[in-house]
Amino acid sequence: MNDDRKVFLHYTQAELDRNFDQRGWVPNALEVIGRYPGLAAATRQRLKHEANVAYGRSADEVLDIFPAATPRAPTQIFVHGGAWRNFTKDDYSFAAEAYVGNGINAVIVNFAKVLQVPLPEMVTQVHRAIAWVIRNVSRWSGDANRIYVSGHSSGAHLAAMAMIRGWASQGLGERQIKGAQLISGPYDMEPVLLSARSSYVKLRKDEERALSPVLHAARIACPVFVGYAEHDTDEFQRQSQAFAAALEKAGRLDGVRRFEGVNHFELMERFGDPQSPLVQEIVKRMS
Repeated sequence: MNDDRKVFLHYTQAELDRNFDQRGWVPNALEVIGRYPGLAAATRQRLKHEANVAYGRSADEVLDIFPAATPRAPTQIFVHGGAWRNFTKDDYSFAAEAYVGNGINAVIVNFAKVLQVPLPEMVTQVHRAIAWVIRNVSRWSGDANRIYVSGHSSGAHLAAMAMIRGWASQGLGERQIKGAQLISGPYDMEPVLLSARSSYVKLRKDEERALSPVLHAARIACPVFVGYAEHDTDEFQRQSQAFAAALEKAGRLDGVRRFEGVNHFELMERFGDPQSPLVQEIVKRMS
């Protein structure tokens, strides 16, 4: 017997679970995801980089630095997705193609998974990584006045939360990050915890609110661009729109765009093309 009770907004339990299953939403998810490691390995082989640089004490707290050829270039810090529980930086090296190909230094961040540490600790690790980049940007001759953050999917959530925490606790100025570009992220944890993802994402009610960027947009000190895919799930599109509205109300929105003709995983793959509409939107905001 079907259960038509609404558990969040207009969603039944089955509908909400489906909306937090990006892989089940589109037919080619595994095909596209399957290309990521090969693209990433090819990028590491082709581009000069410094691998597995420690920014914290645990084995997971490392990052890769892909310097651009131009001294004093801007730097992009990329935070990968994977539903908080999948993948490492080594699956996403190809994001450096977008940035280095446009004369931008790229830093690809690694961190623990939610099955290893609680979600608040994941945020702490990403926060620590960004602070490390701010302090060490001269290591690759980067411009300390042009540091940006980007993220995709759960990585967009982690990046947003790191910026909401701010930098005073790290002994840094609050305007160290010049802008952020957050793509296809979940920004409201309430429906996440009502969905099937609650089987591995565990938060108290106060943590649910504290880790929902849509509720804290005004605490982000820099302009934020929000992007999402035409074929993201309905809920991911709604959340991107809601986060953009919250940023606009706070005076932080630096544009919002739905990228046509692609799904969640295809949009991530566009980071491998320096001329893709996604990349050009990001580069435009760094000019």
